Amino acid sequence: MNPNRIALVVAVFSGTAVLGPMVGVSPAWITVAVISALVMVSVDAAAWNGRGGHLLAEALPGGQERLRRIALHEAGHRLLANHEGLEPGDTLVGTLACLRAGHDACGRTTLPLPASSKLPLEELRRWSRVLLAGMAAEQVVHGASDGGSDDRQLLGRIWGLSGQSAQTAQVEQRRARREVEQWLEQHRPDLEQECESLLSQAPSLLRPGHGH
Repeated sequence: MNPNRIALVVAVFSGTAVLGPMVGVSPAWITVAVISALVMVSVDAAAWNGRGGHLLAEALPGGQERLRRIALHEAGHRLLANHEGLEPGDTLVGTLACLRAGHDACGRTTLPLPASSKLPLEELRRWSRVLLAGMAAEQVVHGASDGGSDDRQLLGRIWGLSGQSAQTAQVEQRRARREVEQWLEQHRPDLEQECESLLSQAPSLLRPGHGH
């Protein structure tokens, strides 16, 4: 069981234990609720790959900032895709939006498929910039990136199919990351505007109607 999720459940219900009696909630019911929540966290970890915990985290206080960071990541992808002439499709922000669409993710931006499985160097550079843009956006605004593991894996596969050497791939990806961070820094107002636009459409358990 993820200790971070346990800490989250305990923190929430510790607050309830203090405030509950003040509003007439029985301590016995609070205890039952804590045990039930821990069981649900365990089931979530085993059966839902942790997505239930993500849904809860996005709905609780502080969840809006989590969604904003996901929106920022996806905004980076959208801005760079448009800049590079790769018109992006739909963007999903948050676990609930992704689950509704049948995706096991916290955020997702649909991009057109590459023209070929073996891309020329200039196309590889272009896709590197687009796929690294989400992490670069987080870096520009927050000074570090949390998401992007799927982006790195996809980019690794694209370079792996290209026939280019591993050294070339590493050099080019580092170069692309620097270029994207510089470009996003120069276009930061556009990045933040796109982020807020995406965030305004993101659903959560407390506002499930959003994102439709």
